[in-house]
Amino acid sequence: MTIRLAERDLGAVLLDIEGTTTPIAFVHDVLFPYARARAAAYLTAHRGTPDDEEIRRRLAAEHAEDVRNGQLPPSLRTDDAAHGLVPYIEWLMDRDRKSPGLKLLQGLIWEEGYQAGELRGQVYPDVPAAIRRWRELGLDVAIYSSGSVLAQRRLFESTLAGDLTPLFTAFFDTAVGPKVAASSYARIAAALRRSPAAIVFVSDITRELAAAREAGLQVLLSLRPGNAAQPDADAYEQVTTFDQIT
Repeated sequence: MTIRLAERDLGAVLLDIEGTTTPIAFVHDVLFPYARARAAAYLTAHRGTPDDEEIRRRLAAEHAEDVRNGQLPPSLRTDDAAHGLVPYIEWLMDRDRKSPGLKLLQGLIWEEGYQAGELRGQVYPDVPAAIRRWRELGLDVAIYSSGSVLAQRRLFESTLAGDLTPLFTAFFDTAVGPKVAASSYARIAAALRRSPAAIVFVSDITRELAAAREAGLQVLLSLRPGNAAQPDADAYEQVTTFDQIT
């Protein structure tokens, strides 16, 4: 299947990262373990800095909510989120929670890894040429990921294909809202100054595509090696490579 963007009256392409531009293995087997192994040391080294205080503020709010909802095991049910902070962070990681506090912490740890040359961003081989092709068509290209905007930028600026960040119009994270909420996509459309129908969203998660479609966006399901099987996948147009999106 070939998706011809010019025939769809589109003005922007909105991309997920994990399983869409970037292999899931890079995120789960490289980035997540890297942050997990360094979380305690990072918090110790940066104690009292503005970033540390913001991480702790966010995690305290989430911890209090988890206590109210009875979601935490007894060992983590304390009134002080600073008590056992690293075990709580690891509990969030184990559940792949889209936690604002966790995402900020991970992004800052990855930032240090990229700066030290210990991390390099990975994208599928078809991605750089496709983004350049879409930009040449006059389309905006933006990212929407649960990872922080900082983490997104560092990934795309350190790829083997070079710094791709100048090709993007905007980066969005869950500060605009959850990826499974239609309102999030409405906010992105407003930020891009495009009507929702003039944006196509590409993701490997059908729940995200359903929310984007509800908001009026056009959607495509990304089928990459290693991606998890999705419910209702047949309800969406599918692509296995960005070479199909011309």
